[in-house]
Amino acid sequence: MKLKEDMNPLLLQVFRSVVWVYSVITFLPWYFLSGAGTNLERARRIKAHSVSGHPAGPYRAIHSQKRLVAWLHPGVDTLDKVFEYAAKRFPDRDCLGTRQLLSEEDELQPNGKVFKKVILGDYDWLSYKEAYQAAMCFGSGLAALGQSPQCNIAIFCETRAEWIIAAQACFMYNFPLVTLYSTLGPAAIAHGLNETEVTHIITSKDLLQSRLKAILCDVPRLQHIIVVDRKPTSWPDIPKGIMVYNIDTVQEMGSSPDNKAMARMQPVPSDIAVIMYTSGSTGIPKGVMISHSNIIAGITGMAERIPNLNETDTYIGYLPLAHVLELSAELVCISHGCRIGYSSPQTLADQSTKIKKGSKGDTSVLRPTLMAAVPEIMDRIYKNVMTKVEEMSSVQKTLFVLAYNYKMEQISKGYSTPLCDSLVFKRVRSLLGGNTRVLLSGGAPLSAATQRFMNICLCCPVGQGYGLTETCGAGTISEIWDYSTGRVGAPLVCSEITLKDWEEGGYYSTDKPNPRGEIVIGGPNVTMGYYKNDTKNREDFFVDKNGQRWFCTGDIGEVDPDGCLKIIDRKKDLVKLQAGEYVSLGKVEAVLKNCPFIDNICAYANSDQSYVISFVVPNQKQLMTLANQKQVKGSWEEICNNPEMEREVLRIITEAAISAKLERFEIPKKICLSAEPWTPETGLVTDAFKLKRKELKTHYQEDIERMYGGK
Repeated sequence: MKLKEDMNPLLLQVFRSVVWVYSVITFLPWYFLSGAGTNLERARRIKAHSVSGHPAGPYRAIHSQKRLVAWLHPGVDTLDKVFEYAAKRFPDRDCLGTRQLLSEEDELQPNGKVFKKVILGDYDWLSYKEAYQAAMCFGSGLAALGQSPQCNIAIFCETRAEWIIAAQACFMYNFPLVTLYSTLGPAAIAHGLNETEVTHIITSKDLLQSRLKAILCDVPRLQHIIVVDRKPTSWPDIPKGIMVYNIDTVQEMGSSPDNKAMARMQPVPSDIAVIMYTSGSTGIPKGVMISHSNIIAGITGMAERIPNLNETDTYIGYLPLAHVLELSAELVCISHGCRIGYSSPQTLADQSTKIKKGSKGDTSVLRPTLMAAVPEIMDRIYKNVMTKVEEMSSVQKTLFVLAYNYKMEQISKGYSTPLCDSLVFKRVRSLLGGNTRVLLSGGAPLSAATQRFMNICLCCPVGQGYGLTETCGAGTISEIWDYSTGRVGAPLVCSEITLKDWEEGGYYSTDKPNPRGEIVIGGPNVTMGYYKNDTKNREDFFVDKNGQRWFCTGDIGEVDPDGCLKIIDRKKDLVKLQAGEYVSLGKVEAVLKNCPFIDNICAYANSDQSYVISFVVPNQKQLMTLANQKQVKGSWEEICNNPEMEREVLRIITEAAISAKLERFEIPKKICLSAEPWTPETGLVTDAFKLKRKELKTHYQEDIERMYGGK
């Protein structure tokens, strides 16, 4: 992962000698003053071990060996109490911030497209006391509109302050909140709304116009739409029987003396707080039932992994709040009195697509100390910076590369590099505002190269986490002192992990050097199951003899000697790409096998990559005919290895995929043509000619590396 040092060997040796002398002179004072020794001990210590002594586990964090932790503060056992606790403790501190929109204009691009550009001002803030009052009035207003306790209400909205106010209102009044991704298709949205039988939905004017309006007639129970925007106040073309209100109207209703005087039914810890629908990329989305106690346990575990988390921290919210990672992260912040400034992927940085050139993006104005990110966004930063490095003068590039490699060596030993940080990486760090002290990565695996880049250039630790909607996003998070890559850390204090043998895949807890198996997560953060889906509940969830719930993840893990987890495989052929899209490899194969050019196909995807690749056994007759047309000569093996033939077959496969209505991210971007057929004798398929994915991956490892090309 080191960058190539393209310079005179003699000069390189001189530089290394100077660095060595500098290190010798400064090491001892820095070591004792910075506390590096303590951090090194923390990084190397045992972080979790099996409480049973068996290699299968269950594994628990060192701090929760006797008992898993279920709450932050005694007696604060529901989400409305968490917000009330924060509002009382931090009443006048900033809570939720939104940037002022100063101007908006259309900008013509060189390619003829028109992009909307904005100039944004400072953040306007609601204090904790104001946000609490706004949520209370909104909840009272919803009750006045006929929303009943323990009856579901939906939210279909972008990430913004009003989302969290609406959510807190629902938590206060015991309205189970149904969350739906704003990227879901019409059928999936209608399914979620009908399955949960909602009569009220909270949305934005943009999503009402672009996504909801078309399906309103397909949701017969829907009676009330609450729009979080202040304007407009009238809505034509809405079907008869559905009333539309804006947020101000509902809050005014809720603040009237008569409605405020109405008693509210407060939730108990076992009540459903959220029904969170999954992305639905592989079919009909499932609703995960999450109780108040589940979420509180999850955020308790997450908060423990962020050292010195307190009211002086600032978090930037821009990921979808319908995703468990963002919702949990924001609730962690609220529980500790942090301020949350809202953003979007299009306005995040100065160079973001909607920010007018010369004006500032959200990170430059907010200067957050905490941030959650998915690998795709970090990869974008990585690639943009590296592109700019290539454009530097030879002297600048050499200095950057030498500093990069020097810092990589130092952090691998657990040491920091304050001089490099201030002289070389300060400008890169400013991309995220310059104050970031913890970056939480989740949603998909993060590649080692990108993780190292973030450590080096952004000068902050990356806590890589592993969790699922079914576990409130909580499972494991790596400690900030642990600079190793490819691992997701030890179990959180709220959860424990066992490894279940998977005979078909050849993974056992008795494997050497480390135990391996399917990851099963248990603890108070494990959710109540899928909404109206008893079959899947019986398959994926179970309760042990002590009454604790467990979830079978379908992911294969390996536990290192220090108790940290690595994700090494997936039990099902379902793969989550880097951007979070789920791809069913079996579905892709079933569609493409119908192509006359394909005799057999194995789709493959790395979770730290953004696209699917495939190994293809081509139909010999069809391929030979195509080769003659293209005047490509040679043996069967030479024709299969010919790059032009690969490109032609890929073009044909892509056309077949598009006509079969595969999603963009499901279509293979690169292929490898295999001259040898897959038979049981080759060991690449079973006797029933089912694919052996593990063996195919091993067999085509060099081709995988070629097709993904490295970072």
